Amino acid sequence: MSSYRERLWPAAWMYIVILLIVPATLLVFTPISIVAGIITAIVLVSGSVVLLLGAAPVIEVVDGKLTAGRARIPLALVGDTVAARGTEARHERGPGLDARAHLVLRGWVDPVLKVAILDPDDPAPYWLLSTRRPEELAAAIEAARAGRPSIP
Repeated sequence: MSSYRERLWPAAWMYIVILLIVPATLLVFTPISIVAGIITAIVLVSGSVVLLLGAAPVIEVVDGKLTAGRARIPLALVGDTVAARGTEARHERGPGLDARAHLVLRGWVDPVLKVAILDPDDPAPYWLLSTRRPEELAAAIEAARAGRPSIP
C-alpha cells in the first residue's frame, strides 16, 4: 500500500507554450500547403503533449521503498529529510547543490525535498526531489521508516 504518491504533472503554462508550435508551423508550411501546415501542427502539438505527459515522474513511498522517477531506494538506506520552499529551494537547486546528488527536478514545481542517502556504496550523498508537498512527503518517509501508517 502506498503511503505517498505524487505525479509531477506539467504546469498549465507549459501547454500554452506548446500551442506556440501552431503559428510557427503554419508560418513555415503555408507557402507550400495550408493542409500540410495544419496536419504538421496537429502532429507536432500532439507529440509534444504526449512527451510532456509521459515524462512526468512519479514520487512514491511504498513497500519500504522511495521511488522518484526510475530510481528506487530502500527506506533503510534513507536518512534525514529537509523540506525547502522559496529562497531555500532556490539555494538547494543552485549554489547549495552537490554535483553528485541524484536530481528529480521540474522547473514548474518550486518546493523541493532533500533526502540524505546512507548507503556507503551510493555515490550520491542525497536526492533532491521536486514536490508540491515536501512536508507531506517527508512525513510519509519518516512514518514508513518508523513502521507506522502515515496520515494523508
